[in-house]
This record gives sequence, C-alpha cells and structure tokens, in this order.
Amino acid sequence: MAVKRGEIYFVDLNPAKGKEQTGTRPVLVLSIDAINKLPLVVTIVVGTKGENISHDYPTNVRVSPSESGLPMETVFLCFQIRSIDQARFPKQPAGKVSDEIMRKIENAARYSLGL
Repeated sequence: MAVKRGEIYFVDLNPAKGKEQTGTRPVLVLSIDAINKLPLVVTIVVGTKGENISHDYPTNVRVSPSESGLPMETVFLCFQIRSIDQARFPKQPAGKVSDEIMRKIENAARYSLGL
C-alpha cells in the first residue's frame, strides 16, 4: 500500500523525545508520490487539535473538518516535519486536503526551512 501526497492518517508517533509531538496524531503526507511508492520512509507534517493552538503562526496551517475530512479542526505544524516508516501507517487515510490547502502547507514548510 502506498500512501499519497496530501492524504491524512492517524499515526502513532511514539517514541518521541523532548518537544517532538507524541502519541497518535493526524499526519499529512508531504513527500511526493514517486518517493511514496518506493520502499523508503515517508515525509510528513504533524498535526494537532486546533483547540491546542490559540495563535496562528506562518509555520502553521489551520484546516477545518470540511477541508480535511477529519472530525476536528486541525493545525498542521509545518515546522514539525518528520520522515517515518511506511509500517506506521494504517491501511486507509482518515482524510485528504485539496490542492489549495496543500499549497498552504508547502509554503509554511518552505518558510520553516528557509527555502
């Protein structure tokens, strides 16, 4: 099963250290599908419940349930980019973002990385 760019999955991110996001969280697939089809790691952006983030920053993208398919507002923390093994992903995505939201994610990730 290959995950696809723009899909959202609930993934267990444990173990984690320090300020890394822990537990089962929504993650958005950032890596391109050509990479995702290979037996490599998948690059993701970590999400958190919108209620946990009271202020919007240029490094975050707030996504409504209607825009993501998730049951709650989610803020994708584009400074929390990780690459994880495909074995962490469940069989089915929990949601997916539009091309417009994906562009916002890309821009926030670029900003975070100084690109």
